[in-house]
Amino acid sequence: MTTIKEGLDDFNPWWKEEFEIEFKERRIYEQIKKFRPMRQIIAFTGLRRVGKTTLMFKIVKDAISNKEYNSQDIIYFSFDRFKEVEIREIIKEYENKTNKDAKKGKYLLLLDEVQKLKDWENQIKSIYDIYGRSIKMIISGSESLFIKKKSKETLAGRIFEFKVEPLSFKEFLSFKNINLQPIGIYEREYSKLFEEFILTLGFPELMGVSDKEVTEKYIKEIIDKIIYQDIPRLFKIKDINIIESLLNIFLEEPGQLVELSSLAQDLNLSRQTLSEYLSYLEESFLIKKVYNFSRSRRKVERKLKKYYPTIVSANLLFKEDVLYKSRIFEWMLINQLKAEFFWRDPYKHEVDAVLIDKKITPIEIKYGRIDFEGLIAFMNKFKLEEGYILSNKEEREQKIDNKIIKIIPAWKWLLKN
Repeated sequence: MTTIKEGLDDFNPWWKEEFEIEFKERRIYEQIKKFRPMRQIIAFTGLRRVGKTTLMFKIVKDAISNKEYNSQDIIYFSFDRFKEVEIREIIKEYENKTNKDAKKGKYLLLLDEVQKLKDWENQIKSIYDIYGRSIKMIISGSESLFIKKKSKETLAGRIFEFKVEPLSFKEFLSFKNINLQPIGIYEREYSKLFEEFILTLGFPELMGVSDKEVTEKYIKEIIDKIIYQDIPRLFKIKDINIIESLLNIFLEEPGQLVELSSLAQDLNLSRQTLSEYLSYLEESFLIKKVYNFSRSRRKVERKLKKYYPTIVSANLLFKEDVLYKSRIFEWMLINQLKAEFFWRDPYKHEVDAVLIDKKITPIEIKYGRIDFEGLIAFMNKFKLEEGYILSNKEEREQKIDNKIIKIIPAWKWLLKN
């Protein structure tokens, strides 16, 4: 069994030699930079394999390069294989190895997969309070670190949480060192690159992979660890297979309208239990809930909701049928747009995504045939003059009853927004 002392040696190569890391720019890294000088803890959360550890190593590299910290004053530790240790033991072992006093000086402490540690929130709070400004902490977790109310209360005012998302299309192009300009000349190339991007599901490690079996195994490993390790560790669930069955419903059919009572009956669960299980999947970043848009928050909460998985099954991803390609196209764009709302009225008029960042922006997602009915109904109801359709390849502008609908290839929208 590896000791803490051996773990520290393995985890911190920069103590003895120059440290190099291959890093492609992520949008979130620029946001994080602003918070690094502050005393508060920085926490990365997000789905497994989206790049949280790489971000930590980038911070290490920059801290050394910019001479913010001495390389031997930066301590990284992963709890992936160390679930029973205590953080203070790690600091004590570090002090013994380096003849330093962690209460004196300036140290950077990076703790990876901290959610695996028993009572992690109280341990973190204790280190934060005891060591004051001498230790700056950066932590990561493969699910929301604040699922439990207790965690929020314990660390209130002491922590900034950042969710690390799968790659955006822009980041995918950056990873491939592609910046073809002007865009108008390279439309065919960008369209093909978007198709390639969809096959990655936004995971950096799946770039260049086009083999169904490899992708299937990769997806299965991520899901199995969350379903059979992470969720049971956090919640008392009698039958974990029901959680898996529930997830599979969304993996195969993204964007389903969910009526809780009906689905609970199908799964032989109480409505409350189903609601809890859905929240576990959300907090583990395996599914995303999208609300039916209304100007009234009360009505939003009461209406039917849609659920999209963060990952789709390889079986669905590699199907050539237009129906399945359309589902994947919609799934990817809902995630890329970070859409929180869709819209559906009693007459079944529907808009796939409603963005409300600076203004209300209705967006229909159409892989194949273009139609305007749902979009026009929404624009009439909310008195809007402009709406959008994200298409596979088509591009044009349509004027209907003094309303302008802009049809734009999805890849072009993602490049410009």
